[in-house]
Amino acid sequence: MNDQLQKFIATYLQLEQAYDTSGYLRPTLLAFNADFVEKVQAGLGELLREKTLTVAEYERLTHIEFPDSDVLYEYLQGVYAYLFEGSSEQPTPPE
Repeated sequence: MNDQLQKFIATYLQLEQAYDTSGYLRPTLLAFNADFVEKVQAGLGELLREKTLTVAEYERLTHIEFPDSDVLYEYLQGVYAYLFEGSSEQPTPPE
């Protein structure tokens, strides 16, 4: 995971932010410079392909628990679709 993606996840997908699905996440990311956005996109794409982030590591970054890696990567795929593929709904992590 690159530094930009790690910072983005730790800041904008952490416990206090992740459950706010009011639509701020995409505009917030796109307000950063293009290089940062490209690195977040590349890092998230690589993470989804290689599945190197564990549930425990994600919890350490965000304080959000996932029951298993399948649920985590389903959520992250939804985040990618929302941020970069025009999906209309921001996903919500499990309760």
